[in-house]
Amino acid sequence: MRVFPRFEPRAAWRLLALSLNFLALFGCGGKAQVATPPPPEVSVMQVKVAPITVYDEYVAQTQAPDTIEIRSQVTGLLEQQAFADGARVRKGALLYVIDQRPFEAQLAQARATVAQAEANLINAQQSLARTGRLIAQKAVSQQDYDAAVAQEKASTALVDAQKALLRDAELNLEFATIHARRDGVMSSSLIKPGALVTAQQTLLATLYSNDPMWVIFSISEDRLLELQKRLKHPPGERPDQAPPFRIRLADGTDYALPGKLNFVDAAIDQKSGTLQVRISVPNPERLLRPGLFVRVIVAAFESPNAIRIPQKAVQELQGLKSVYVISADDKAEQRTVAATRLVGTDWVVDSGLAAGDRVVIEGIGKVRPGGQVRPRPAADAAGADGAAPVAPQPASAAPAQAAARS
Repeated sequence: MRVFPRFEPRAAWRLLALSLNFLALFGCGGKAQVATPPPPEVSVMQVKVAPITVYDEYVAQTQAPDTIEIRSQVTGLLEQQAFADGARVRKGALLYVIDQRPFEAQLAQARATVAQAEANLINAQQSLARTGRLIAQKAVSQQDYDAAVAQEKASTALVDAQKALLRDAELNLEFATIHARRDGVMSSSLIKPGALVTAQQTLLATLYSNDPMWVIFSISEDRLLELQKRLKHPPGERPDQAPPFRIRLADGTDYALPGKLNFVDAAIDQKSGTLQVRISVPNPERLLRPGLFVRVIVAAFESPNAIRIPQKAVQELQGLKSVYVISADDKAEQRTVAATRLVGTDWVVDSGLAAGDRVVIEGIGKVRPGGQVRPRPAADAAGADGAAPVAPQPASAAPAQAAARS
């Protein structure tokens, strides 16, 4: 009996697939047919020129122009604090009262001593006058006359000395009441009534001026040179020609009033390589207080025909930046560009691109130099993935203590 092989459906399908592959690979001429993949699709943007202003941003701290430590010039018990902690005071306002009774007693004693010395002076003057008349009549000796002259001079000197002590007692009594030396804001009192105050040593409180306010920051050497080129003279020589400085507060809001250049240090700090800069800012509403950390924003670069491209379109290798530019026949060309400033998420291109160039911003990994691509406008890509053009914003910088670099 003849045995036939068992029919396997899977084997039949494999055989059919191999046959189709054979027919696809070899045509009627016996040559292999290889399918060419389509060119990759990339998103491109057309370069445009537009005016732009690039800002430098520095970490800064506010400082009161006048910071006055309140100390007593006499020793005594503090009797009264005449201001509320943190209050705004006017020049001449009463701040503290030290127990005045000891100084009043010293003043009364000094006045009595002066009166006694003046009485002795009158007696010496009268004695000298009598002796002068008698010596003319040769009724007294020359020695007696000389003694009367010396006594009158000694009494005059004693009156002057006692008057000086009287003035000292008056000053001590005056110093027992402490007044504000200028308008400003008081800190919290460090000494409360009843405590002993030591002359020239005990710190009672601090008076801060508040209008205007100083803002101090540091600028690096390269930023200093850039600013100097823009001003066409060393910063600080002509403060009236310096660019306006804007202040940004800790909550991200901008201070309404601009600042003016007030001071530029004469030498660069050798430890940090930075130069200290100070600006003066009006503060009529007392919004700024001493010790606040703020950001100083100043226009560092302006161009009427600037080119901006997204940061994601730029490739960096060993310090060189490059982009892919699509030619008229849709071929990719790798081009080196120069860009040193960031505005938000965009590079400001100094050289390497021109208006009208098409730059690849998405799909860079698919592109090869000289390769064919299928470009797609960036507007379509923005609608697809939610991206949108970035509005100009100030370029951020590192803290002033770290060379004030962005």
